[in-house]
Amino acid sequence: MLLRRPPRRIAVIKPSALGDIAHAVPVLTALRELFPASHISWVVNKAYEPLLAGHPHLNATIPFDRGAYKRSPLKAITYSLRFADNLRRRRFDLVIDLQGLLRTGLMTAATGAAVRVGFANSREGSRHFYTHRIKVPDAERVHAVDRYWRVVETLGGGHLTKRFVLPVAANESAAVDAELAAFPRPWLALAPGARWLTKRWPVGAFAEVANRSHSDFGGTVLLVGAADDIALSEDLQSRLIGPSHDYTGKTGIAKMVAVLSRADAMLSNDTGPLHVAAALGVPCVSPYLCTKPALHGPYNSPAGGVPTTVPCAGSYLRQCPHGMLCLADLTPNKLWPSLQQVLRTCRRS
Repeated sequence: MLLRRPPRRIAVIKPSALGDIAHAVPVLTALRELFPASHISWVVNKAYEPLLAGHPHLNATIPFDRGAYKRSPLKAITYSLRFADNLRRRRFDLVIDLQGLLRTGLMTAATGAAVRVGFANSREGSRHFYTHRIKVPDAERVHAVDRYWRVVETLGGGHLTKRFVLPVAANESAAVDAELAAFPRPWLALAPGARWLTKRWPVGAFAEVANRSHSDFGGTVLLVGAADDIALSEDLQSRLIGPSHDYTGKTGIAKMVAVLSRADAMLSNDTGPLHVAAALGVPCVSPYLCTKPALHGPYNSPAGGVPTTVPCAGSYLRQCPHGMLCLADLTPNKLWPSLQQVLRTCRRS
């Protein structure tokens, strides 16, 4: 038995990134079902903490400031020691590292918990800080959500159903409803940005699909993304033939979640907002260039991840040595049928 008795205090360590946290939230809900009396905390990067704020199955978030490591070496060391002391003082019984990197392995060890769980194939030596290592021999073939779910199965929750629960702030929802009241539906959320250049479908391709959507179904495009994506969204908006509202770089995470929760469909690169929308139950369509939809596609829209078919597809390279030849293969014509089907369903509902 992994646990002799229900743990009193549990910590989930999954600091980043936005989409990865969305992939992991079914684990949180399952932990609450398995251990209804336990106090559950989540260690999360400070920037992403609003995604989990007010979560009904979470007692506390423990924000981790990655920016502390960009300061002087002395300040970085001081912050690390204080953070480790904070973890230890919370006296966790069970700690689950879903990130699997050296930094989170050290966090796991710093808690001093009697049971420290992680994956046997975790990177950067982090597995050496766990008391229990979960083997995932098919890790290269299963979706990230299902890989995280192995923790739940190990803890005896294999009979539970994966549930995606993300809080939506009532005040942010009210603000979005007021802002969009005059805009025609369907509301198509669109995220043209991505940190990796090899994940970025061209702005012109997004515009072509969005304009087909407007011609056939009407509605409004809702542009979302971080401040780094402002130029992309402005370029895209200038090419649209129908109404649009640009939220790019103008919202915090909480309001972005509210916008996505109101969307009828989502068209996006493989990036954080896509997976947040999928977790919210929004039908999603996405071009997959250097990543694989089988591993990291929009989980609740399994047909929505449209992959390229070039030989180097799914390479997970941040820089392409082949001149992004996949862009000539994954055209708007290949993506449009998937979005068309989603929008037809929206019109019927």
